[in-house]
Amino acid sequence: MTASNAREIAATIEHTLLRPEATAHEIDAVCDEAVRFGFAGVCVNPVYARRAANRLSTLGKSSTTAGAPFVVAAVGFPLGAHRSDTKADEARRALDDGATEIDMVALMGALIGGDAKSVRADIAAVAKVVHRPGGRSLLKVILETTVLTLDQLILGCRCCAEGEADFVKTSTGFHPSGGATVEHVRLLNRYASPMQVKAAGGIRTAAQVRAMLEAGAVRIGTSSGVAILKDLPAPVP
Repeated sequence: MTASNAREIAATIEHTLLRPEATAHEIDAVCDEAVRFGFAGVCVNPVYARRAANRLSTLGKSSTTAGAPFVVAAVGFPLGAHRSDTKADEARRALDDGATEIDMVALMGALIGGDAKSVRADIAAVAKVVHRPGGRSLLKVILETTVLTLDQLILGCRCCAEGEADFVKTSTGFHPSGGATVEHVRLLNRYASPMQVKAAGGIRTAAQVRAMLEAGAVRIGTSSGVAILKDLPAPVP
């Protein structure tokens, strides 16, 4: 995917605030910015899913912009080391609170240990909740690609497909090994297709965004969305 102007790039960005010390006021500000700048969505911890959904709904009623931002909730975040039923319940509650997309962290120890059955079952448990009848919600699975070998990354993609995820995602942005890289986005785009790719973790410049999109990402998770748009030559709304 390529994006040539600020509007197109904004439409790929999930404006993110996952810091544990984030306040309600800061969540409101992120929602306000998402509407103002035309971001695709806001990504928050589940405790703030309802607040973000309500804020975006209220702003949407007074906005003339089509396609109001949606709410993404992070589940099993940031370690992934939760019981599958806990992740599923967390996802269910976030959806009930107004989230329409779930970003879950894969069972990393099992993935690195080659336990495909456990990884697949963990994803499937959350996918069953996300893809409940009558819904249109999507599931993204975070693989924390910087800690994986190529074989582990390929296995992770296979488990995501078999577990019925909609997206694979590079990183939480919280792991000390780093975040998204262009090479990992290329690999995910190659091995996870037809699932889509979200790049996240350490993306702070317009040049990085363009590189990730050109490598095959269709979504960008970043807390630097406003700065990225201001870094572009095109006018900002």
